[in-house]
Amino acid sequence: MKSFKHGVSRIGRHGLTLLAALAALAVISACGGSTSQIEPFAPTRIIAFGDESSLITATGKKYTVNSLDSTTGNLDCAIGPIWVQSVASVFGLVFPQCNPSNYATPQGVMYATAGAKVADLQAKITAHFSSSTFGPKDLVTIMVGANDVFELYGQYPAQSQSNLLAAAQARGKLLGQQVNRIANANGRVVVSTLIDLGLTPFAIAEKALFVDTDRAAFLTQLTSTFNIAMRLEIINDGRLIGLVLADESVQAIVKYPAAFGFADVTSPACVKTIAMPDCTSLTLFKDSGGDATKDASGTTWLWANDRLLGIAGQERLGLLAQTRAKNNPF
Repeated sequence: MKSFKHGVSRIGRHGLTLLAALAALAVISACGGSTSQIEPFAPTRIIAFGDESSLITATGKKYTVNSLDSTTGNLDCAIGPIWVQSVASVFGLVFPQCNPSNYATPQGVMYATAGAKVADLQAKITAHFSSSTFGPKDLVTIMVGANDVFELYGQYPAQSQSNLLAAAQARGKLLGQQVNRIANANGRVVVSTLIDLGLTPFAIAEKALFVDTDRAAFLTQLTSTFNIAMRLEIINDGRLIGLVLADESVQAIVKYPAAFGFADVTSPACVKTIAMPDCTSLTLFKDSGGDATKDASGTTWLWANDRLLGIAGQERLGLLAQTRAKNNPF
C-alpha cells in the first residue's frame, strides 16, 4: 500500500455547574487509559462521522491545505492526510475517496459532511442502523460540534451567555449519547474533543472587533462546556471508547508553538478569497512582498482558514488518534 506523506467568566448558576463538572472530570481517567490490550486491535473497517475536519470529498479534496504532486502539479490526496486518514493508514485501511493504490474494495466508510452538527450525526447513525450495524472490528471515528458552537455563538448577545452555555452543554451531552449508541452496538469508537475554538483566527478577530465582552474567551467557554458534557456522558469503561483530547493539544501548540514546529498559530494559511475545500499549496497567504516561500507547503501554520486546522494541525491530531486507537484495549 502506498504510505501517506506528509477563564471561565462569572456566569452565575451555570458557572457553578461547570466547576462541578470539572471536579467530576478530575476523577475520571481518560477513556482507554486504565487498562491495556490483550491482543493488538486489528479493525477490518473504518467509519468516519463528523464535519469538515473529518471529510474527504468524492474528488479527494479536504478542508485544509490540499497538497499537490510535485511532478504533475495535480491534487494528491495522500499527501498531508487528515486525521481520519492517519488513523486508517496505521491499520492498512483506506477510504474510497482517497484510494491512490486503487484497492478493489476500500475498507473505509465516509459519513462526515460539510457543516454537520450533532443533530446531523444523530441522523447519520440512525440511517446506518437502518441498513447495517456496528461490530468489534469496526473502528468508528467521531469529531463534531464545532458548527454547533459557532451557531450558538452567532446568537450572542441576543441570547445570554448563560443560555448559550446551557445549550452547548445539551449538545455535548447529545454527542455523548450518540457515541454510546455505537459503543453499545459493539462498535469501537475513537472520539475527539473539539479543538479550543477560542484560539482560532476567527475568535481572535471577534475579540478585536467587539468590546462588549472577551469574545475569544466566550468561544473557549462554549467549547469547554460542550467538551465536558460529552466526556461526562460517554461510557467510561476503558474498553469501548477511546478519547482524543484535541482541545488540550491545540492549547499546548498555541502556548509553545516553536516546540511543535509551528511559526504561525494566529492567522490562516489560505488566502481569504479561496473557499474550502479549494485551498492548495498554491493558494497560501503571501506577505506584503508577495513571498510565500517561507512555507510553500503550509506546514508551519496551525490554521488553514479562520476556523479549521491546517496540514500540521491535522497531522498532530492524527498522531494522537493513532496512539489512542492502537493502545486502547478494544
